[in-house]
Amino acid sequence: MMRRILAFLVVLLLAVPAVAQNGPLRLTITDGVIEPITFAVPSFEAESPQAQQVASDLSRLVVQDLAGTGLFREVPATAFISQVSSFAQPIAFPDWRAINAQALITGAVTVSGQQLVVKFRLYDVFSGQELGEGLQFAGTIAGWRRMGHKVADAVYSRITGEGGYFDSRVVFVSESGPKDNRLKRLAVMDYDGANVQFLTDSSSIVLAPRFSPNGDRVLYTSFESGFPRINVLNVANVGRQQLTTAPGEMAFSPRFSRDGRSVIYSLSNGGNTDIYRTDLGSGQSLRLTSAPSIETAPSLSPDGSQIVFESDRSGTQQLYIMSANGGEARRISFGEGRYGTPVWSPRGDLVAFTKQNAGRFHIGVMRTDGSEERLLTSSFLDEGPTWSPNGRVIMFSRETQGAGGTSTLYSVDISGRNLKAVPIQGGGSDPSWGPLQP
Repeated sequence: MMRRILAFLVVLLLAVPAVAQNGPLRLTITDGVIEPITFAVPSFEAESPQAQQVASDLSRLVVQDLAGTGLFREVPATAFISQVSSFAQPIAFPDWRAINAQALITGAVTVSGQQLVVKFRLYDVFSGQELGEGLQFAGTIAGWRRMGHKVADAVYSRITGEGGYFDSRVVFVSESGPKDNRLKRLAVMDYDGANVQFLTDSSSIVLAPRFSPNGDRVLYTSFESGFPRINVLNVANVGRQQLTTAPGEMAFSPRFSRDGRSVIYSLSNGGNTDIYRTDLGSGQSLRLTSAPSIETAPSLSPDGSQIVFESDRSGTQQLYIMSANGGEARRISFGEGRYGTPVWSPRGDLVAFTKQNAGRFHIGVMRTDGSEERLLTSSFLDEGPTWSPNGRVIMFSRETQGAGGTSTLYSVDISGRNLKAVPIQGGGSDPSWGPLQP
């Protein structure tokens, strides 16, 4: 048994980038890496006079995206032997090998009026070959950050073999004011905390926003009527629809179905809380659980066939999985402490959760059968995990202790490495990571 445990730890902690000088550049990710891929990004060429600043800013954004993953390490410009002054010039690979750059990214930017064109190439320095074909993105100057994220996503995908996650958005609860009188409103931002836009005002409490599968709508719980009610908000025009509930009923913890046509949520009536599904078109509802316990926080599997949820039916707060149409549920959490807010990974292989044990809160992951539980964080209060579109990173909220405590957003990868705060103005909680933008 001890030999098997040691073997698992070696796989978990010592997975290395598969980079060979005589083979293609490839970063194989299991649960962690020892040494990041080294990469160089000369400032992108400005192919028009107006493009100089955008070219510089865009190339730095590509660096920030890649280096921020913890899987890549930038070779600073001060170490460069060669300079790339033209997108078309041949690459002097020996000069880049000499400074141990394993990957080289070159690019060019053209500005014409308000229109912006960005093109890039990715090279495997040690093999002296281009990785894939060069790509070109076109848009407006106002959207330069999106094009930078798209370049970084393409580079990330070609080297890791995984989908990217940089060109995505997160909806969350923006918080301001003292802890005993905190104002909350819905906001949406880029994955890295930039371009924050507010979707509601702070006139009523809002909780638990959730993106639709294609990112066009947001579910959230509002207390504007005095009771928690579920609202559906159109992100583009801020139009709103409210799920119908009977007087005295409280609806909360909503999530979209995988096709976006229905909502699963918790409904409390007469002191009992169960999970329901409502068709957004017809308004018809179906009760999925029927027990004297509290059933809440449902999350659908990627194929839409199963639901993971939290329940206290065993006497303590634990995680269960059942068919998407209801029926018998099986318990999957058996560790010490209480488990809640489960979220199914986009890959379908893991469930993220919040765990409370011995006075500490943790964000963790486990297999869908409950095996291989791993705690990724530990603090006074960590809660509300949400997955990046590729299932590689988890974002959550962390609150500090005391009367002056604040809540902010953090992210961590599924190996438990690269824990960092998301730079936002003010406080934030209840993040929900949307899909890659079209």
